[in-house]
Amino acid sequence: MKKVFSYFFLVAIAFSGCKKNEDVSLIPFTDLYPLQAGKVFYYRLDSTVVSNSRLQLLKVSYNAKDSVDIEFLDNLGRKSFRIFRYLRDTLTPISNNSNWKYTATYYTSFDENRLEYVDNNLRFVPLTNPVAEGSQWNGTQYINTSGGTSNPNVFYDNWKFTYQNTGQSYVVKKGTIQDTYTIAQIDELTPDAPFDPTNYQQKNYSVEVYAKGIGLIYKDFVHWVYNVNPTTGYALESFGIRLSLIDYK
Repeated sequence: MKKVFSYFFLVAIAFSGCKKNEDVSLIPFTDLYPLQAGKVFYYRLDSTVVSNSRLQLLKVSYNAKDSVDIEFLDNLGRKSFRIFRYLRDTLTPISNNSNWKYTATYYTSFDENRLEYVDNNLRFVPLTNPVAEGSQWNGTQYINTSGGTSNPNVFYDNWKFTYQNTGQSYVVKKGTIQDTYTIAQIDELTPDAPFDPTNYQQKNYSVEVYAKGIGLIYKDFVHWVYNVNPTTGYALESFGIRLSLIDYK
């Protein structure tokens, strides 16, 4: 009888351990991007542009509004949303809803395993399951990067997106936000050396941060190429964008 009791006691302990692990189970990626028609996100947007001389990178700042317009089914039958982006100067209070200038339209599509985001006809996969520390996927797999340097999108080739700092707090313009998830997308400098205006160099950096129950709260993207032949300076295709959440409703 004692042996039987011991056996069932050990089974109960093992089941309890499994149950505990299940209690801290992974959240679905949809918790990090809970879109619905009518939602609005306000950001501080810092844009990196090339100077007229092409010898400098300049920062131009705006307030941005992302307005979720409609929900629809895409051609694969997936739940999708259309998002309009508007910009205006940084001096007008967010509470003032005038003078927004339309600048772009984005599309998102969901299935049970991933989110696809279309920006300027480029399709990214910013979120997938499982939402787990260190989990990786090819976030630029749908972007055509063939053709070598003649393709302006070649720098997007095979970016390994990785979940980092899962469940941690993060500071943005709105303040400290709890339960956030960082997606490291790319961080490379070629050649990996201090900047030298007499040598070619390219930088690609991209990271996004999502908050559970909110959505995108931070983004930092930069791509620049510095050439010395045939013309010295930054390539005109160099650009960057940094978003920091101000508010949402």
